[in-house]
Amino acid sequence: MALTRPAQVKAIGHPLRTTILQLLHERAATVTELASAIGRPKSTVAHHVDVLARNGLLRVVRTRRVRAIEERFYGRTARMFHVAAEPAAAGEEMPVDFNDFEVAARESGQAFEQGRLWGFIRHARISEDQASEFWHRMAELVAEFDRMPRSGHDVYGFAVGIYPTEHPTLPAVE
Repeated sequence: MALTRPAQVKAIGHPLRTTILQLLHERAATVTELASAIGRPKSTVAHHVDVLARNGLLRVVRTRRVRAIEERFYGRTARMFHVAAEPAAAGEEMPVDFNDFEVAARESGQAFEQGRLWGFIRHARISEDQASEFWHRMAELVAEFDRMPRSGHDVYGFAVGIYPTEHPTLPAVE
Protein backbone atom coordinates (compact mmCIF):
# COMPACT_ATOMS: atom_id res chain seq x y z
CA MET A 1 0.00 0.00 0.00
CA ALA A 2 1.41 3.37 -0.99
CA LEU A 3 1.32 5.91 1.82
CA THR A 4 0.45 9.16 0.11
CA ARG A 5 -0.63 11.40 2.97
CA PRO A 6 1.75 12.93 5.51
CA ALA A 7 -0.52 11.73 8.35
CA GLN A 8 -0.05 8.13 7.16
CA VAL A 9 3.73 8.48 7.11
CA LYS A 10 3.67 10.11 10.54
CA ALA A 11 1.46 7.27 11.81
CA ILE A 12 4.03 4.60 10.94
CA GLY A 13 6.92 6.76 12.10
CA HIS A 14 6.28 6.05 15.78
CA PRO A 15 8.26 3.03 17.11
CA LEU A 16 5.31 1.60 19.07
CA ARG A 17 3.04 1.76 16.03
CA THR A 18 5.73 0.09 13.93
CA THR A 19 5.88 -2.69 16.53
CA ILE A 20 2.09 -3.06 16.42
CA LEU A 21 2.18 -3.36 12.63
CA GLN A 22 4.94 -5.95 12.86
CA LEU A 23 2.99 -8.02 15.38
CA LEU A 24 -0.08 -7.89 13.15
CA HIS A 25 1.99 -9.39 10.36
CA GLU A 26 1.66 -12.67 12.27
CA ARG A 27 -2.12 -12.61 12.71
CA ALA A 28 -5.02 -10.39 13.69
CA ALA A 29 -5.05 -9.46 17.37
CA THR A 30 -7.03 -7.57 19.98
CA VAL A 31 -5.79 -4.52 21.85
CA THR A 32 -5.49 -6.75 24.94
CA GLU A 33 -3.25 -9.22 23.10
CA LEU A 34 -1.13 -6.43 21.64
CA ALA A 35 -0.75 -4.74 25.05
CA SER A 36 0.34 -8.03 26.59
CA ALA A 37 2.90 -8.70 23.84
CA ILE A 38 4.34 -5.18 24.01
CA GLY A 39 4.15 -4.84 27.80
CA ARG A 40 2.33 -1.50 27.66
CA PRO A 41 -1.04 -0.38 29.11
CA LYS A 42 -4.13 -1.21 27.05
CA SER A 43 -5.06 2.49 26.92
CA THR A 44 -1.71 3.36 25.33
CA VAL A 45 -1.97 0.56 22.79
CA ALA A 46 -5.62 1.44 22.05
CA HIS A 47 -4.57 5.01 21.25
CA HIS A 48 -1.88 3.85 18.82
CA VAL A 49 -4.20 1.29 17.21
CA ASP A 50 -6.75 4.08 16.72
CA VAL A 51 -4.14 6.29 15.00
CA LEU A 52 -3.23 3.43 12.64
CA ALA A 53 -6.89 2.64 11.92
CA ARG A 54 -7.81 6.30 11.30
CA ASN A 55 -5.04 6.48 8.72
CA GLY A 56 -6.14 3.34 6.91
CA LEU A 57 -3.30 1.07 8.03
CA LEU A 58 -5.42 -1.19 10.27
CA ARG A 59 -9.02 -2.33 10.22
CA VAL A 60 -11.29 -4.54 12.27
CA VAL A 61 -11.19 -7.95 10.62
CA ARG A 62 -13.51 -9.79 13.02
CA THR A 63 -15.26 -9.45 16.35
CA ARG A 64 -16.34 -11.79 19.12
CA ARG A 65 -18.51 -11.31 22.16
CA VAL A 66 -16.80 -11.84 25.50
CA ARG A 67 -19.37 -11.54 28.28
CA ALA A 68 -21.06 -8.18 27.57
CA ILE A 69 -18.17 -6.72 25.57
CA GLU A 70 -17.56 -7.01 21.86
CA GLU A 71 -13.86 -7.70 21.31
CA ARG A 72 -12.33 -6.40 18.07
CA PHE A 73 -9.52 -8.12 16.20
CA TYR A 74 -7.37 -5.75 14.15
CA GLY A 75 -5.51 -6.65 11.00
CA ARG A 76 -3.28 -4.78 8.59
CA THR A 77 -4.81 -3.32 5.46
CA ALA A 78 -1.73 -4.37 3.46
CA ARG A 79 1.19 -6.77 3.79
CA MET A 80 3.62 -4.00 2.90
CA PHE A 81 3.49 -0.23 3.28
CA HIS A 82 5.78 2.13 1.40
CA VAL A 83 6.07 5.87 1.25
CA ALA A 84 4.96 7.11 -2.16
CA ALA A 85 7.51 9.08 -4.09
CA GLU A 86 4.96 11.74 -5.02
CA PRO A 87 5.30 15.08 -3.24
CA ALA A 88 2.78 15.99 -0.56
CA ALA A 89 -0.31 17.98 -1.48
CA ALA A 90 -0.15 21.75 -1.41
CA GLY A 91 0.23 23.03 2.13
CA GLU A 92 1.24 19.63 3.55
CA GLU A 93 4.74 18.52 4.47
CA MET A 94 6.06 15.01 4.88
CA PRO A 95 7.45 14.49 8.39
CA VAL A 96 11.24 14.75 8.47
CA ASP A 97 11.59 12.34 11.39
CA PHE A 98 10.58 9.23 9.42
CA ASN A 99 13.55 7.22 8.24
CA ASP A 100 13.64 3.42 8.00
CA PHE A 101 17.41 3.47 8.36
CA GLU A 102 17.23 5.29 11.70
CA VAL A 103 14.93 2.52 12.91
CA ALA A 104 17.28 -0.15 11.52
CA ALA A 105 20.30 1.54 13.15
CA ARG A 106 18.52 1.65 16.52
CA GLU A 107 17.34 -1.95 16.30
CA SER A 108 20.62 -3.41 15.04
CA GLY A 109 22.93 -2.11 17.78
CA GLN A 110 22.58 -5.14 20.03
CA ALA A 111 22.98 -7.57 17.10
CA PHE A 112 26.19 -5.75 16.12
CA GLU A 113 27.55 -6.06 19.66
CA GLN A 114 26.75 -9.79 19.62
CA GLY A 115 28.37 -10.34 16.22
CA ARG A 116 24.99 -11.23 14.69
CA LEU A 117 24.60 -8.34 12.24
CA TRP A 118 24.96 -9.12 8.57
CA GLY A 119 25.12 -6.16 6.26
CA PHE A 120 26.73 -4.59 3.24
CA ILE A 121 27.11 -1.12 1.89
CA ARG A 122 28.31 -0.59 -1.65
CA HIS A 123 28.61 2.37 -3.97
CA ALA A 124 28.30 2.30 -7.76
CA ARG A 125 28.00 4.99 -10.40
CA ILE A 126 24.84 3.96 -12.26
CA SER A 127 22.04 5.68 -14.17
CA GLU A 128 18.73 6.64 -12.59
CA ASP A 129 17.02 3.99 -14.75
CA GLN A 130 19.42 1.34 -13.44
CA ALA A 131 18.78 2.49 -9.86
CA SER A 132 15.02 2.25 -10.44
CA GLU A 133 15.33 -1.24 -11.92
CA PHE A 134 17.49 -2.33 -8.99
CA TRP A 135 14.95 -0.90 -6.53
CA HIS A 136 12.17 -2.97 -8.09
CA ARG A 137 14.29 -6.11 -7.66
CA MET A 138 14.92 -5.21 -4.00
CA ALA A 139 11.18 -4.61 -3.48
CA GLU A 140 10.55 -8.17 -4.74
CA LEU A 141 13.05 -9.48 -2.18
CA VAL A 142 11.33 -7.48 0.58
CA ALA A 143 7.97 -8.95 -0.49
CA GLU A 144 9.50 -12.44 -0.35
CA PHE A 145 10.79 -11.72 3.18
CA ASP A 146 7.31 -10.54 4.21
CA ARG A 147 5.71 -13.75 2.89
CA MET A 148 8.04 -16.08 4.78
CA PRO A 149 6.19 -18.34 7.23
CA ARG A 150 6.66 -17.21 10.80
CA SER A 151 8.79 -19.66 12.79
CA GLY A 152 11.69 -19.76 15.22
CA HIS A 153 12.17 -17.59 18.27
CA ASP A 154 14.25 -14.68 16.96
CA VAL A 155 12.72 -11.79 15.03
CA TYR A 156 15.05 -10.52 12.31
CA GLY A 157 15.01 -7.04 10.83
CA PHE A 158 15.60 -6.56 7.11
CA ALA A 159 16.65 -3.12 5.85
CA VAL A 160 17.32 -2.35 2.21
CA GLY A 161 17.62 0.84 0.23
CA ILE A 162 19.23 2.66 -2.64
CA TYR A 163 19.97 6.36 -2.56
CA PRO A 164 22.10 8.98 -4.32
CA THR A 165 25.24 10.05 -2.45
CA GLU A 166 28.10 12.50 -2.65
CA HIS A 167 30.53 9.56 -2.70
CA PRO A 168 33.73 10.52 -4.55
CA THR A 169 34.31 9.34 -8.12
CA LEU A 170 37.39 9.14 -10.25
CA PRO A 171 37.73 11.70 -13.03
CA ALA A 172 36.77 10.63 -16.53
CA VAL A 173 39.54 8.92 -18.50
CA GLU A 174 41.03 11.24 -21.13
